[in-house]
Amino acid sequence: MKDNKRFDSTIEKLARTTANYTGRRSFIGKVGMFLAGSALLPLLPVDRRARLGLGEAQAASVGNMTREGGWKPQDTDPQACDYWRHCSIDGQVCDCNGGSLTSCPPGSTLSPSSWVASCYNPGDGQTYLIAYRDCCGKQTATRCGCFNTHGELPVYRPEFNNDIVWCFGAENDDMTYHCTISPVVGKAS
Repeated sequence: MKDNKRFDSTIEKLARTTANYTGRRSFIGKVGMFLAGSALLPLLPVDRRARLGLGEAQAASVGNMTREGGWKPQDTDPQACDYWRHCSIDGQVCDCNGGSLTSCPPGSTLSPSSWVASCYNPGDGQTYLIAYRDCCGKQTATRCGCFNTHGELPVYRPEFNNDIVWCFGAENDDMTYHCTISPVVGKAS
């Protein structure tokens, strides 16, 4: 009987000591932090190089797709989806919708923002940085749709994501997407 009283007394002291240092608000706060942390878990970076087919030499530049990585670019037909500048384009090519590789068609305005990718040019064997920019303000073009995702990263890296409509900030705040241009910014290092 004395053992039971001693055990009960010890457990009661432990429970009271714990209650003095922790409260319901503290417990609810810790549970809330755990739930918030669990919800943010999918936003952590993931290494997708294997899925993209990148080798060790290409690991430093995720957008640098070459022939070995599955992207087989050509440099003769700029209106084709496998044209080397279109390695990460997701939309309509302006070159066959009244514009060019570097200018919007008449009636559309150039978005001030862009996403970037490194594309391999088989003509000279160099890799170039391409700044894709959307042309906005007209209905979506219907010719030359290319949906290449080579080098694309998830939305938490927006500068490398081609799924975002980049028309925000365009003249007249017209968010209507028309087509995409692909000007060369310079050589990728």
